[in-house]
Amino acid sequence: MKKERRVTSNIEFQSIIQHKRYVSNGSFVIYIKRRKQEYSRVGISVSKKLGSAVERNRIKRQCRMMLQTLFDLELRFDAIVIVRQGYLTKSYVENEKLLEKLLNKVKLYGDDH
Repeated sequence: MKKERRVTSNIEFQSIIQHKRYVSNGSFVIYIKRRKQEYSRVGISVSKKLGSAVERNRIKRQCRMMLQTLFDLELRFDAIVIVRQGYLTKSYVENEKLLEKLLNKVKLYGDDH
């Protein structure tokens, strides 16, 4: 995923989270906010409770790979993916399926609002 397609600043993260539109399951929470630009952006947040910096970076890399294959960048909204504790108890494939289900909900949710 290219850098211009990522949400990087703390102010933008807070703005999207404070918008309070989200979907969630045991492994992920996805906050969404509409945007006027012609493409979507994604930010990933992993809590320090999930492990050391090395483990958190591994989780972020895995999430970026999942999003690269699953996320439709033409939807015109920003998304923040927050990884929950349940991520650690499941395999990569299980987490990918959970993320795919959430992204399908986001598409439906984004169309309604």
